[in-house]
Amino acid sequence: MGHLNLPPSKRNPRQWNLLDFISALFFALVLLFFVLVFTPLGDSMAASGRQALLVSTSDPKQRHRLVALLEQGHHQQPIEACPADSVDHMPCEDPRRNSQLSREMNSYRERHCPLPDEMPLCLIPPPLGYKIPVQWPESLHKIWHSNMPHNKIADRKGHQGWMKEQGPYFIFPGGGTMFPDGAAPYIEKLGQYIPITGGTIRTALDMGCGVASFGGSLLSEGILTLFFSPRDSHKAQIQFALERGVPAFVLMLGTRRLPFPAFAFDFIHCSRCLIPFTAYNATYFIEVDRLLRPGGYLVISGPPVQWPKQDKEWADLQAVARALCYELIAVDGNTVIWKKPDSCIPNQNEFGIELCDESNDPSYAWYFKLKKCVTKTSSVDGEFAFGTIPKWPDRLITAPSRALVMKNGIDLFEADARRWSRRVAYYKNTLNVKLGTSAIRNVMDINTFFGGFAAALKSDPVWVMNVVPARKPLTLDVIYDRGLIGVYHDWCEPFSTYPRTYDLIHVAGIESLIKLMGSSKGRCNLVDLMVEIDRMLRPEGTVIIRDSPEVIEKVARMAHAVRWTATINKKEPESHGRENILVATKTFWQLTSSSL
Repeated sequence: MGHLNLPPSKRNPRQWNLLDFISALFFALVLLFFVLVFTPLGDSMAASGRQALLVSTSDPKQRHRLVALLEQGHHQQPIEACPADSVDHMPCEDPRRNSQLSREMNSYRERHCPLPDEMPLCLIPPPLGYKIPVQWPESLHKIWHSNMPHNKIADRKGHQGWMKEQGPYFIFPGGGTMFPDGAAPYIEKLGQYIPITGGTIRTALDMGCGVASFGGSLLSEGILTLFFSPRDSHKAQIQFALERGVPAFVLMLGTRRLPFPAFAFDFIHCSRCLIPFTAYNATYFIEVDRLLRPGGYLVISGPPVQWPKQDKEWADLQAVARALCYELIAVDGNTVIWKKPDSCIPNQNEFGIELCDESNDPSYAWYFKLKKCVTKTSSVDGEFAFGTIPKWPDRLITAPSRALVMKNGIDLFEADARRWSRRVAYYKNTLNVKLGTSAIRNVMDINTFFGGFAAALKSDPVWVMNVVPARKPLTLDVIYDRGLIGVYHDWCEPFSTYPRTYDLIHVAGIESLIKLMGSSKGRCNLVDLMVEIDRMLRPEGTVIIRDSPEVIEKVARMAHAVRWTATINKKEPESHGRENILVATKTFWQLTSSSL
């Protein structure tokens, strides 16, 4: 019987074998590759993948796995960029989170850090149009508008000479609310009552609002002024100050001591800072008293000093000063100048101010609640009093009395000075770090002891933020006695500064910052610390890290993940111990169109 001629649709289907499946899969993958690379769909999928990474790191388990891969060098790709709206992100000063907190004593405007597992693991991008900052000293007078396109201060305060937009720049005429004609005439007026010149005053604290024109003007007198302000409605006062090359720090006087040692500043200044000094039984005035060196000067300019409708506040302010034995030097218009006594036993007063007991350590100030008592000033025979320490610059090289109370303090001090003089010379001459040039202005030493690294840079056009880890010996008082500045900090938390604010960051013993004292156990991880250093560092900025060869190898692997170009170098020949030195440069990368 012959075969029937069936139509094709009725015939038996062709049987697929394994080779057919493999061939089809290959051609499908080739097609997918062309779609992802050459079509907009690929860009959108990539952006979706980046977002998925940020979401995944909010899951603690996935975050821990990613951190482990990065530490072991098994994650070959760079850490992804954070979203475009995070260009000014400060993790511990996030207004979206802090606005939900208590407003009592401005608690909500203080540091409030997320838990490590809650922080997205990503790199902060620069804003669109970012340029390498104007170099010092030109930066004191102008900066790129595109680096911080925040016009609010210029719009609101332009008539007071704070700052103005001019072409591609913001310019800074040097004015302020209390000195619209410029800081120079204002400082000249203060100089009638305070020894501004001659090196007697060296360390100053400028509290409150502004863009640091006051502190910038004092630099020519050899006075190093640390300016602080909270993150506020003007958005970026501190960021403007740092972009200009002036020492500044994001900070709020609220419920806790400020992160400085006792008797740190020769001079404390408030120009319309609006701090309620007499509120809460004069708690804020007492905190200022803790920070001011015996014999130092306090200047308050603006309300409530002889201010309309603030007679009661002005009377209370004078009453607190009298209770603390402050000498009234002058009341000049809306400016009052006081001098702190070398010692004082508070008399009977309406604020209930008393001396602190012996258990109070006045220099402990990391997450420490404000005290409503006055710190004694006779713990080191008054040798740290204003006028008894050498003038600047002699005080930089003289071992302070607060170093001598440490065991072998004088030997430690002298050895530290020799060590860092040798190391800094090696950085400049052999490792070709651009210290001493106009390329480096803002410097941070994130694990200092006596400030030896900063002291060795005394002839360079830089200022150094000396950071004493809060869990290590509290030597920050010695640093201030030398005429240097700094803060306490715990590096298991982000630092209180804006992104892209330092030209060079120096770290000696990076692993010790994340370990428990006397233990190999970690309190936090190296990946988060590296990401935080990257956040603070300007594009094309420099990182110097010293540690054991094993730690430096680990750091070098992670340097690739944070998009640094790094080299490993031997330590200087004269140094003892097992150390290598990593020198890295932060690459200048920007978000792609698919990331915006």
